[in-house]
Amino acid sequence: MAKEKNKNLISRPPVVVIMGHIDHGKTSLLNALRQLQFTGEKPGGAITQHIGAFEVEKNGKKITFIDTPGHEAFSAMRSRGVKIADIAILVVDVSSGVKPQTKEAISQIKKSQVAAIVALNKIDKPEANPEKIKRELAKEDFLVESLNGKIPSIEVSAKTGQGIPEILEMILLLAEMENLKADISQPAKGVIIESYLDSFRGPTATAIISNGVLKKGEIIGTSLTIGKVKILENFQGSPISEALPATPAIIIGFVDVPVIGEEFKVFPDFETARLNLKKPASQPIITGIDIPKDKKILNTILKVDVLGSIEPIKEIMKNLPQDKVAIRILKAEAGDINESDIKLARATKSKVFGFRVKIIPSAASLADREKIKIINLEIIYDLVEALRSSMEKMAGLESKIVELGKIKVLAIFAFEKNRQVIGGRVADGEIKKGAQVEVFREEEKIGRGRLINIQRNKKDVEEIIKGEECGVLFEGYIKIEKGDVLIGYFEERGKAEL
Repeated sequence: MAKEKNKNLISRPPVVVIMGHIDHGKTSLLNALRQLQFTGEKPGGAITQHIGAFEVEKNGKKITFIDTPGHEAFSAMRSRGVKIADIAILVVDVSSGVKPQTKEAISQIKKSQVAAIVALNKIDKPEANPEKIKRELAKEDFLVESLNGKIPSIEVSAKTGQGIPEILEMILLLAEMENLKADISQPAKGVIIESYLDSFRGPTATAIISNGVLKKGEIIGTSLTIGKVKILENFQGSPISEALPATPAIIIGFVDVPVIGEEFKVFPDFETARLNLKKPASQPIITGIDIPKDKKILNTILKVDVLGSIEPIKEIMKNLPQDKVAIRILKAEAGDINESDIKLARATKSKVFGFRVKIIPSAASLADREKIKIINLEIIYDLVEALRSSMEKMAGLESKIVELGKIKVLAIFAFEKNRQVIGGRVADGEIKKGAQVEVFREEEKIGRGRLINIQRNKKDVEEIIKGEECGVLFEGYIKIEKGDVLIGYFEERGKAEL
């Protein structure tokens, strides 16, 4: 019987999670591992906000990578990423150092007891100091091999490709040492790592198969929802008939959007799957608790692109000062803003906050008629500011906009996702690093964003004044064109604070 059981065990690919502080180059490293072209993005050029997964092949062997966010608001998502991984790669910028999220990642790696590799990234920079980073890691009791520890460290550059083959080889070596196996005779099960409501295809989930073989047509379920695998795709979106252990797969067929971090299983029939349900398969309503009667309350309805966004946004809300105004979330779910959201907002006098979602036209019309405010944003920092602003208005704290200066756009140098590198001249006043900007085209306001970095004569500076030419890194979802005008400003808040 033991021999028969061993026949069902197969070697499986390792599941690798990428962790590290914001701006330390996790996305660039992942792109290099996927053999994608280096984008040359500036620090913070891409902020990952959801967990994704993909496969690469090295020496005929597959490796599954999970990309986890690095921003401090996403600690819960990072923790979830480690729990389903065999190996963790800690990315540290050798020109910067160990930062708060680096320390948090180290703590999570230790708790999960997964094998680890340190990727000493951006080694191509002149100011790179890998030995200093190793000493800083040692202070966190995270000893690399060159300091008599057990953790391998590799000097890498996503820009030049240095160290990428060595990273892949080290992953395969650790995987061989771990002797990773999976039982393909058992009914398939796995973990949901991302989920959202696709307006055309319905509830959609990305999952990692942990055991068994998931096949199209099988009955699946979590503790909150059930379904049938109608569509099964690989990480590239191509149809597949089955997904093997440690494989990332896109599953379409759940009745409701499954919750991220939940385990799913294959069941023989719907009746058995329903017995696994612990509560009705619907999005729970969240309410504020223990709010004093004399405190002002900001009722909110939160709609997001994927369920993975709810957790970090709720954490941000919780951390906002609520001594004078409390936040109550009446509804939080993935999906576009619809009529039922507006009707609930009308009945409860709530504000509707959207994050990277669409507003259904009928909902927009109803909101306009009922004078219901919808705040729909693409950047999480802007969402935080919008929440804070709403709370301050309720508390009687009005913000005053103070204009700084104007930049006339002379040239566009680079464009990547929501970031642009532009050249311009200060036409009036002064512009400071980190300033908010409104974008005008032919005297019409077309959007807004933020100046992440400013350079004069190819050197980083904190501010520039009238008449000076500059290069700036603009963040926002407006595509700037030559001839546009950027008006910089900051908000001067009242003396009282939340």
